[in-house]
Amino acid sequence: MNASSYSNAPRTTSALQPLAASGRRLLLGLSLALLTSTCQASKVDKLLDGRVVGVADGDTITVLDQATQPHKIRLAGIDAPEKHQAFGQRAKQNLSDLVYGKNVSVVWRKKDRYGRIIGKVMVGPVDACLTQLSQGMAWHYKQYEKDQPAAERRSYAAAEQQARQRELGLWHEEQPTAPWDFRRR
Repeated sequence: MNASSYSNAPRTTSALQPLAASGRRLLLGLSLALLTSTCQASKVDKLLDGRVVGVADGDTITVLDQATQPHKIRLAGIDAPEKHQAFGQRAKQNLSDLVYGKNVSVVWRKKDRYGRIIGKVMVGPVDACLTQLSQGMAWHYKQYEKDQPAAERRSYAAAEQQARQRELGLWHEEQPTAPWDFRRR
């Protein structure tokens, strides 16, 4: 066959072009669906079980998992005073009394920019994050409340409000400085 015989051959590609275009749209749609489901899968809670081997401050701990790998955990939904801030050492000691040396379960979805797991720390049935709020050892971290389930967000806000009204912990001070303001200095 020479080049002229190719030009006389029937053009089946033009008849298949609409089918190929719809196939590409279908493939694109399936790819987007897969990408969306993968992104949503990252919103599923993960669970880390282990023993607390360190308490850095009133909202950060180290958990050793069953494979003896350490994990830094930032307690979700709260912000406690910094170590060198007024009430910082008391918040740290309170958290230590609650979790240090104990087995915990950390329910989490993401890590922060420092690589720490952001999670709700459970000591048996006790929510350590909520306990810190209830005892006046931390603020409800409203900047990140959208990351919390609605019921948890409400209970954390209510716990802080009750601690304020009862002047527990840091709320005993006339005007405590929020940690996010302290860090800006």
